[in-house]
Amino acid sequence: MAHELRGRAAIIGIGTTPGWENPGMNSLDQLAVAVSAACDDAGIAVSDIDGLFAATLSEFFPKLSVAEYLGLRPAYMDGTNIGGSSFVGHLLPALMALDAGLCKVACICYGSDQRSQGARLKSLSERMNWEADFEPRSPISGYALATARHMHEFGTTREQLAEVAVAARAWARLNPQAYVRDALYIEDVLASRMVSDPLSLLDCCLVTDGGGALILVRADRARDSRKPAVYVLGAASATTHRQISSMPDLTRTAAAASGARAFSMSGLRPEDVDLLQLYDAFTINPILFLEDLGFCAKGEGGPFVSGGRIAPGGALPVNTNGGGLSCCHPGMYGIFALIEAVTQLRGDAGDRQVAEPSIALAHGNGGQLSSQVTALLGTVQTL
Repeated sequence: MAHELRGRAAIIGIGTTPGWENPGMNSLDQLAVAVSAACDDAGIAVSDIDGLFAATLSEFFPKLSVAEYLGLRPAYMDGTNIGGSSFVGHLLPALMALDAGLCKVACICYGSDQRSQGARLKSLSERMNWEADFEPRSPISGYALATARHMHEFGTTREQLAEVAVAARAWARLNPQAYVRDALYIEDVLASRMVSDPLSLLDCCLVTDGGGALILVRADRARDSRKPAVYVLGAASATTHRQISSMPDLTRTAAAASGARAFSMSGLRPEDVDLLQLYDAFTINPILFLEDLGFCAKGEGGPFVSGGRIAPGGALPVNTNGGGLSCCHPGMYGIFALIEAVTQLRGDAGDRQVAEPSIALAHGNGGQLSSQVTALLGTVQTL
């Protein structure tokens, strides 16, 4: 039986920066541009926001800095930072705050100037005490470790990993806003420079600037929204570790737990989902998440993504904007998975539009496979 909070709040506005390389704009500048765009999309003023949910890689007190920058005095705030999944994670407290009447208009937002700052990860992360002495190349070393174990245990190949990057690029070629849109083939991925064995350069996400924002209201207020409302049907988070050396099993993520809880809350099953937006910081990520979320059995992710199954024209559309591998990746990608899910459910995706979707899954990942958050979104017909 679905949870009583199912569908009690809806996303009525989305916005991003116009591009993914914005020199001269700091992270708060880019966040503010995205918030303004989301408010315009929702037909509200920025001053209408009274529930603020923000995380950044640059601000130690993000909700305070963002509130000050936007000129807001919110009634409800949440600055929880669990990495790139933070914004998918913010959906549940936003839903609860709206339903409880603690705020009327919630905004989830993010901005980053990572590329303009020399394309290096700007982070407030603490020292990884159990790992630092070994001088890993974080975060890629952790993902390479998980990839190598998956290859050893299940026979996953580099060609299968490359299928993920090639599918993402095929979607990006249909997206005029994607940062990289030139053709990509499996041979290109295999021939690209090795960064952390077995992951090569084209197995890794982009490094871009960018901002994104979502506007949510209670479902009863969403009926009069300017654009078709997209309803939060289920959301859940889970974790198994902070440092990759403490991960109980390198081939099994906490997405198994977050996915199960999100599906339970929504009353849905994997076969009900029309499209997926999966945090693809590296090509191993979608393979792991497809397995752990129940779209294929453990160990079968490599064969599952092969043959164009997740590419345009394939049986299961995944990362239809190009994902973090080809569309954008400003340090923390999760909010853009949500924005693309909303875009698709509204029918506003242009050449990359999936035919008549009603249910989308967006999944966020943070740290080194450390935090996992799953959200199920649906059109009004799913209520």
